Amino acid sequence: MAVSEPPGPAGHPDALVRKLVLYSRPECHLCDSMAERLQPLLEGRPVELEIIDVDSSVALERRYGLRIPVLVAGEVEISGYPLDEGRVREYLESL
Repeated sequence: MAVSEPPGPAGHPDALVRKLVLYSRPECHLCDSMAERLQPLLEGRPVELEIIDVDSSVALERRYGLRIPVLVAGEVEISGYPLDEGRVREYLESL
């Protein structure tokens, strides 16, 4: 039995909303900068950006430590800092 996905944004019932995760921590100016630079790239696309504090989990803190910010799609790291806009665009165009 197939599981149906919820409809995507802006009246596109076939579009799936994909999630990008930005691993961050509070008061990280590099993280804030990356999140700001991502917004124009994501605008109008069926992509949700979730920002996760690496300090909220021992496993995340061990995995990313001081390497934040890190942008991830599923299990694939798309970019660290500075933001690799070309790689982000390549990922978005593959959706």
